[in-house]
Amino acid sequence: MAFESLTEKLQNVFKNLRGKGRLSEEDVKASMKEVRMALLEADVNFRVVKQFVRSVEEKAIGQDVMNGLNPGQMVVKIVNE
Repeated sequence: MAFESLTEKLQNVFKNLRGKGRLSEEDVKASMKEVRMALLEADVNFRVVKQFVRSVEEKAIGQDVMNGLNPGQMVVKIVNE
């Protein structure tokens, strides 16, 4: 149940990023705020969440979205790197 809720919340975050050509600071920070809350609600350790969010924000802000990817997919790519 908790895993399904987390999955749904993360999917909604990435859905909100679709259609953007560039990952603006505002978009990234708003999305990462939602990710942070979803992870904390899923009982992920606070320090892990904080480090994860900071890392993704640093890499994602200002990134041009690669051809063939939408911004949500670009964030997933950054996370996987």
